[in-house]
Amino acid sequence: MTVTPEQKAEIASARAQSATTRRVTAPGLEEILYDAIPILDHGFIRVIDYMGDDGSIVQAARVSYGRGTKKVNEDKGLIDYLIRHRHTTPFEMCEIKYHVKLPIFVARQWIRHRTANVNEYSARYSMMDREFYIPDPTQLAAQSTENHQGRGQVLEGEEAAYVLDILKKDAEHNFASYEDMLNQDSAGNQKDPGRQGLARELARMNLTLNTYTQWYWKIDLHNLLHFLSLRAEGHAQYEIRVYADAMLETVKRWVPLAHDAFLRYRMGGVHLSSGGLAAVKALIAGQKPTREQFNLSAREWRELMATLGMESD
Repeated sequence: MTVTPEQKAEIASARAQSATTRRVTAPGLEEILYDAIPILDHGFIRVIDYMGDDGSIVQAARVSYGRGTKKVNEDKGLIDYLIRHRHTTPFEMCEIKYHVKLPIFVARQWIRHRTANVNEYSARYSMMDREFYIPDPTQLAAQSTENHQGRGQVLEGEEAAYVLDILKKDAEHNFASYEDMLNQDSAGNQKDPGRQGLARELARMNLTLNTYTQWYWKIDLHNLLHFLSLRAEGHAQYEIRVYADAMLETVKRWVPLAHDAFLRYRMGGVHLSSGGLAAVKALIAGQKPTREQFNLSAREWRELMATLGMESD
């Protein structure tokens, strides 16, 4: 993880401050507020601000006036019900803001989730840092032969070394060309006083996609949980999944009751089609259903059997 001296000073200053408030706070999240949580080789996430807690979800659902007089187990039961029946608006009453440092190719995948407020570092106004994501050798894998979007067998030995060498050389070479076009080094000094540099907004197009960028990302809890249900899931790309996993831990500190319900009903649960449900009922009745019998595709049938821990024919 790379945090600049300026960012370290900003974090120290923010952590040193405290304020009394009538607003609800989440003690677990307060403990890590502003701290940088390391991700990948140079990335991180930081919780910058938040609004609401588990009680805010309950309050919105009941449309009550104060914090309420219900017991914790009753609040838990209501949150479980809301998650289970996919009620969304009570969760939209809570919001959280992150500062994220991530490789550009991860950012372009991430931005497909259009339900957040985003402000990204601009290479039109500032020079990019000389920092690139270089995968750990254990993450270098061949293209999967079964999943067109996924990875297959991990590369080893000379094959892995060959790929790593290309990634490092290309990133360094392109960044050196980026500096030459700007006529500026990483410290901001002019390289050749007799030459005019290219505009930053043009020079940036030569950078590799593993260059790190940064943004502030603000989202409500409902949409955050949807994001995490897709990106913290086992089939998600590793490089975005590690960010989602870290964010899921911040949700646990922030809204532990909602986090628990989310894990049990969304991450640990399964949604079945009408045909899939009928097949499960047939199995319970002692029958031997087939996918053709319930008009299921081969892929859905495989997924259903895998979920039930059974072999597909």
